[in-house]
Amino acid sequence: MSLSTLVLIVVFALLVFWAVGAYNRLIRLKNIIANAFGQIDVQLKRRYDLVPNLVEAAKKYLQHEQSTLEAVTLARNQARTASDAVRSRPANAGAVTALAVAEQALDGSLGRLFAVAEAYPELKADQTIRELSEELTSTENKVGFARQAYNDAVLDYNNAQGQFPALLIARLFGFAPSAMLQATESAVERQAVRIQL
Repeated sequence: MSLSTLVLIVVFALLVFWAVGAYNRLIRLKNIIANAFGQIDVQLKRRYDLVPNLVEAAKKYLQHEQSTLEAVTLARNQARTASDAVRSRPANAGAVTALAVAEQALDGSLGRLFAVAEAYPELKADQTIRELSEELTSTENKVGFARQAYNDAVLDYNNAQGQFPALLIARLFGFAPSAMLQATESAVERQAVRIQL
């Protein structure tokens, strides 16, 4: 075996080791994104479970605000459907963007519900409504923390799959960038839902 053949074998072996390492790193980062979304999913499920209870408890006080209650229910159902889509593909940018839009709609409808509730003193005094509101506020905070962890995982993944030379492996095996889960693009909508009953 000549020296040039030996050098070629060594270079080829190094390239194979590097490619396997880069591929495995991308897979690991993609799994971290899936795990981070799992944390969000737990909190979103809790949130989605609280919303129907809140709407049901508010119904007896808000009989003349039926459209507001229906909007909350519709937004909750759409957000839950979008969350289910992301659960099956946590690194899919389109599904994550659709979830962010659905969550914005749910936040907006909940904000309108609580704004309407301000005009109903009996509703504000109801113990069940107060407890549900506190749980919803706590869940909102947990969603925020989980969203931050998810976005950190997406940043690491996007950096890894977008940098040269790992970019070559990412393109070869179809690793696409993932989308951040942003609450909203609008500065006005960035204000948190106020829950004060």
